[in-house]
Amino acid sequence: MIPATDPELADDLVAAVRKYVQQEVVPAASALEHADAYPDELVDGLAALGLFGATIPLEYGGLGLDTVTYARIVEEVAAGWMSLTGVFNTHLIGATLLKLHGTEDQRRRWLPQMASGERRGCLSLSEPDAGSDTRALRCRATPDGDEYVIDGTKAWVTNGERAGIVALAAKTPEGITCFMVEKEPGHTSGGITVSRKIDKLGYKGVETVEMTYDAHRVPVTAVLGGVEALGRGLPQILGALELGRVNIAARACGVARAAFEASMRYAQQRQTFGVPIARHQAIQFKLADMATKLEASRLLTRSAAQRIDAGERADVEAGMAKLFASETAFEVATEAMRVHGGYGYTTELPVERYYRDAPLMLIGEGTNEIQRLVIARGLLDRYES
Repeated sequence: MIPATDPELADDLVAAVRKYVQQEVVPAASALEHADAYPDELVDGLAALGLFGATIPLEYGGLGLDTVTYARIVEEVAAGWMSLTGVFNTHLIGATLLKLHGTEDQRRRWLPQMASGERRGCLSLSEPDAGSDTRALRCRATPDGDEYVIDGTKAWVTNGERAGIVALAAKTPEGITCFMVEKEPGHTSGGITVSRKIDKLGYKGVETVEMTYDAHRVPVTAVLGGVEALGRGLPQILGALELGRVNIAARACGVARAAFEASMRYAQQRQTFGVPIARHQAIQFKLADMATKLEASRLLTRSAAQRIDAGERADVEAGMAKLFASETAFEVATEAMRVHGGYGYTTELPVERYYRDAPLMLIGEGTNEIQRLVIARGLLDRYES
């Protein structure tokens, strides 16, 4: 796959992803989702398209995509099956941490492997008793000579079992520090154990797990950015989450788009009282609101992506995009079920999957309640300055 370094190449790449999704993902998604089966072949296809290296710079073997193009790709994949976007989202958050904060040795060691998909990444911040409240983190990394000993349990780790490198937040004497922890894919690896698989309402097919660290040793070279970055892990991770929130917003656009397009098709086919239900004003109003909010979500997502590409602070814009697009996805998925009537409640159509998948975006990469705080505080900072 050639890197998308100009608008035409970006359009070609998005078109290639759309074709792959229509030909390979859409026909397989429902069966895999209902079985909660990991989609190995589909993930291999994403790797062949270069998506594991989407935002990784060219010099490290990635596609070097801008964030706007990346968001467009995420929407395409999510419109086919939202779960697949999670496979490379958390991976690319880890890659972004390395790109922005890693030493050159760390970037050259890990980014080429991540770009090819040979080594997959994940982010490990939350814990069973610590989500939005990062001050409650209990996972600790204790210095011991030229090593750190990690103890604790992490929760809500997407790709945790299959990951080969974990961006891990742990407390050190200096404060919260980010470690790049190497592991072998599988249930156990050294002092790391996948202690529990978390069953979910939706977002199936991709694993979400708890991981336990029991006196797991890592070298001091695992500290992201080197020893001078000890205690700086939280701002490093929160900055990288701007990309994650754009991903969530783009996922929400994809789910909303799929639900809207399914509703448009059904409304023109289904007849009541001798005419297609699309002729009834009640249904027309639903379709109009769906389309309007979907377009607004896309524009907010693009705005946030453009700020990231410009190197500007984007916490407010990414929070707005994530907040509005995720609420839109939930609303559109609900309205799609109503448009489909009884058929929307059955497993024969994918509408019920959109309805189950949409809540993930309300919660992922920070709940929408947290997004409102992020937006408000960011606005106050800007207006005070």
